Amino acid sequence: MASGFSDYFENKALGLLFGQVSYTVPTTYYVGLWTATLSDASTGATAGEPSGGSYARVAVTNNSSNFDAASGGATSNTNLITFPMASASWGTVTYVGICDASTSGNLIAYAQLGTPISVSQYDTVIFKPGDFDITLN
Repeated sequence: MASGFSDYFENKALGLLFGQVSYTVPTTYYVGLWTATLSDASTGATAGEPSGGSYARVAVTNNSSNFDAASGGATSNTNLITFPMASASWGTVTYVGICDASTSGNLIAYAQLGTPISVSQYDTVIFKPGDFDITLN
């Protein structure tokens, strides 16, 4: 299963750690879905994100109320991440990503879903607490 941090974020983190650039951590992350493959080179504008059908990225405030304290190099969501109900098909979702903007922007991290999700009209995609894991390895 493919997952990782984007080149954008890796370069910002390395620059921050080694005194090359400053980096302001986003106060809000935007969780998005993709029907196409994401990679380290992907951006928030990478093709394959659903459009129409009431699709929108989900805003998640970046704080300790929404994410567990990191332990063992990992954290996860502590609240539901609920997408709007699809008013039309979004296709088969294979990847999820975290971006720094509600549209386009920079991709921070991504993961391939263990099981693709076919999103039809009237479906709602939900990540339950603990289902959205972020691991730094």
